[in-house]
Parts: sequence; C-alpha cells; structure tokens
Amino acid sequence: MTFSVHEIGVQIGRKALLDNVSFAIEPGEVVVVLGPNGAGKSSLLKVMAGELKPDTGSVMLNGVARGDWQPDTVARMVGVLPQASSLAFPFTAAEVVMLGRLPHNSGRIRDLEIVDLALQKADVFHLKQAAYPSLSGGEKQRVQLARVLAQIWDAADSLPRFLLLDEPTSALDVAHQQLTLQLARELADNGVGVMAILHDLNLAAQYADRVVLLDAGRVAAAGGVEEVLQPGCIHALFNIDVSVMPHPGSGRPLIVTL
Repeated sequence: MTFSVHEIGVQIGRKALLDNVSFAIEPGEVVVVLGPNGAGKSSLLKVMAGELKPDTGSVMLNGVARGDWQPDTVARMVGVLPQASSLAFPFTAAEVVMLGRLPHNSGRIRDLEIVDLALQKADVFHLKQAAYPSLSGGEKQRVQLARVLAQIWDAADSLPRFLLLDEPTSALDVAHQQLTLQLARELADNGVGVMAILHDLNLAAQYADRVVLLDAGRVAAAGGVEEVLQPGCIHALFNIDVSVMPHPGSGRPLIVTL
C-alpha cells in the first residue's frame, strides 16, 4: 500500500518543472519535501493530486495507476490541502468542512459528528458558524485543514489513506504551526501516509520520518532526517551555512544558521 511517483517529468516550454522524480509515501509515515523557491515542490504535489498531468512517468496508488481509480474512490483515499483556497461564497466554516464528506455515504448524522470533530482538531470549532470569507488567512487555512481531515477521517473499504499538504503552516502562527504538524504526526501514527511541503527545516526535523530535497526539479537527496539534514546537504540546496546538533528535548536534529 503505497502512493508513489516514478520518473515523473513536467515540462513547460523549455523549462523542466520536474525531471525524473521518483519516491513513495507509505501509510504510517510523514514525508517532508524541502527545497528553495522554484524547486518544483508544488508541481510535484499537483501531479500527485491529479491537477497536473506529467509529460513522462507514472503516479501509482496502491499499485494501480492513479488514473485507473474511480474519482470518488481516490477522494476517499487522498486528501489535498493546497497553499491557498479561494472560496467567495458565504459558506460557514462548518459548511466548508462538510464539503470533505461529499465522497462518503456515511449519513448526515455521522457526517455532522465528523465535521465537529475535525473543527475541534484544527482548533476552529469556535468559528463553526462564522462566514468563511470573513476569516483571517490563518483561520481559513485551519478550516481547510479541517475539511481534508473530515475527508479522510475514517478508513473506507479498507483502502489506504494519504494526506498531501502544500505549505500547510505558511499562514499560521507558531502555536498553530506546531498543532498542524502534530496532527500530521498523529494521523501517521494511525496509519495515514502524509506528505508535507515545508520551508522550515526545524519543523521538518521535528516531525518527519523521511525527507526529500528537491532542487531545480530533481531529487537532490532523500532519506531519513538525520541522514539528509546535514550541513553539506543544506548548504548545497539553500546556500546557507548551518550547524546541526541534537535537540535538547527530542534528540532530533536542531538546525542553527551560522
């Protein structure tokens, strides 16, 4: 049970957005994708989400080509949180989260229960009846997080579940950045495969099982956190000098710029 990409290539004119990219997400792990602006991170997520068709390569979901699955089945298995979601209709926050339940046939009573639970998990239950367009950027991001949580809340037909997060902490304060990654960790511990695109090296070090470094559309390095988040790899990717030491609390890598 994996969600994998094999030798993915995406070309726009003469520019290669992705070039021969391969990796897999397993249920029960958090994979963080890091890279500078323009490295191809969001293009990769769009390919995996089915929003962007690759010019070469394949996307496989549980051993079957993604395009061979029925769309409603994929929607029950894969939740996608984009960088930004435009929604101008005056839906309440609860109604936005309820959109995540559309692929399911669990009944309105159960759906309402899940919506409330997802709102609580994302710390926006107090905004349940607020008009979505009136919310701040961070509040909207948390409501959208609750939507994708509701979408993959329960395992359907014994299918694996995956969550794709595109810079999920970009609009959030420090506390809610931690909350979001803690939720990702909790989902992984309950069998969900999570891929998160991040910019914060220390958040990646704290919560990831594996790290993939993208540079100019290619995989520059991939592996365990301690293996990949080394001063040499970080300097080669971001052109910054860092020191890496054990975190005094977790023992995971702590990255300090010099």
